[in-house]
Amino acid sequence: MAGRLAPYKRIVVKIGSALLVDRKSGLKRGWLQSLARDIAGLRKAGHEILVVSSGAIAMGRTVLDLRAGSLKLEESQAAAAVGQIALARAWDEALGAQDITTGQVLVTIDDTESRRRYLNARATIGALLRMKAVPVINENDTVATSEIRYGDNDRLAARVATMMNADLLVLLSDVDGLYTASPATDPDARHLADVAAITPEIEAMAGDAASELSRGGMRTKIEAGKITTQAGTAMIIARGSSDHPLEVLGSGGACTLFHPNPAPVSAWKSWIAGQLEPQGRLVVDAGAHTALKSGKSLLAAGVKRVDGTFERGDTLAIVLEGSGAEIARGLAGYDSGEAAKIAGHRTSEIEAILGYAPRAAMVHRDDMVVKA
Repeated sequence: MAGRLAPYKRIVVKIGSALLVDRKSGLKRGWLQSLARDIAGLRKAGHEILVVSSGAIAMGRTVLDLRAGSLKLEESQAAAAVGQIALARAWDEALGAQDITTGQVLVTIDDTESRRRYLNARATIGALLRMKAVPVINENDTVATSEIRYGDNDRLAARVATMMNADLLVLLSDVDGLYTASPATDPDARHLADVAAITPEIEAMAGDAASELSRGGMRTKIEAGKITTQAGTAMIIARGSSDHPLEVLGSGGACTLFHPNPAPVSAWKSWIAGQLEPQGRLVVDAGAHTALKSGKSLLAAGVKRVDGTFERGDTLAIVLEGSGAEIARGLAGYDSGEAAKIAGHRTSEIEAILGYAPRAAMVHRDDMVVKA
């Protein structure tokens, strides 16, 4: 079934509100069931699937019979509180029918931008994937403030895709891709099947949201494309209104493919390497240096000394014992107090020292840039 999607192992699928919820009748249950079967098929073919699902506010509006048009902030939050329960139940039932376990993850934009919360969110989602569950992620609209009025799940999906090192982000929407102009108003508008790079000309083609249930539009999809492609993740915009939308896409349905940067340098790792001042230092031995150069994480056993006061998620300089040269930079997996206690110890000894099961590494390779 994968077809066009075959090259991409880890895929984030974003679902727009208008696809999932009808303003009058509520949840489009048959459509969701067909999508769940698509997801099951992709998983059987070896793909990892993450879902970013809009629809909480839209479902809540239907349940509460709120009027059409704009809502006050507290009304949107109330709708989200009601709709989120219904949305989670819908996903659990649809994927459960395919023998797939569902995990709900509620985040705000801040959760993907704050270093510490970023690490926690990524660790949770990563654990769900390792346990063969499908994470269903949504913005936490019940407590969001400015995000609930100005946020959108296109950009949230892009942040999730880059956070989880996804190979592809699929934005399922009510349009089949990017056009040179709005096809609703310009009969000469041309569909673009491929976008090699997002230029100012491409950005100028974006329009606004087309549905009262949507907070995003083509403009936010282009912004999502900038986030993903710069980090080396491809992005597809495709129409999702038909049943089995991923099967249709995989077998050649119309879409726009935004190609990733051909020589991607992770925006996340670039940020670690050059934009933050380190809050502390880890002094390591030559054996650890060799391991880092081969692409491995920094384990506690290779750390000879811990300098500075820092918290988990803070930026650290990793320096070589003797020369003092900075050989890498990364994000702390432990607070400085914990790091000092376990420095020089084997992983098997850490639980007895700290009183809890150890994390994977002092600094994980995904959160580290090793200097040449």
